[in-house]
Amino acid sequence: MPARPSASRRTVLRGAAVAPVAGLGLTACSAPGGEVAAAPTAPVDLGAEGEVSKGGAKLYRDHNVVVSRDGSGRLKAYSTVCTHAGCPINKLQGTTLVCPCHGSQFDAVTGKVVQSPATEPLAELPVRAVNGRIIAGPGA
Repeated sequence: MPARPSASRRTVLRGAAVAPVAGLGLTACSAPGGEVAAAPTAPVDLGAEGEVSKGGAKLYRDHNVVVSRDGSGRLKAYSTVCTHAGCPINKLQGTTLVCPCHGSQFDAVTGKVVQSPATEPLAELPVRAVNGRIIAGPGA
């Protein structure tokens, strides 16, 4: 039985160089730092009700929440955890949320996707004004 040829040094080095790059494909769709971002699991006081004007929106990065107010004055809140890969959205341009991971965009007033790769809308959160403060999250 003939002996199997052993791998050359060049082949081994090539494989070692490619392995870390291949691993990037596995982690490319996770949140920065490998952690999955989370929306509030309990009511959160976000701030003064006056911070969100009619037709506008405000991003609360520390809580992964965006709050908007439609033309009639009604508040809406959404999780700012991207539905594509779980990245926390950290940019609001007007009323458009922009995910830093893959460029998905969402309407902060409706939660709907306006640019892929995301295909699912943002999760809506309960929100209400209490004594001039915005309270959002489950139980709000």
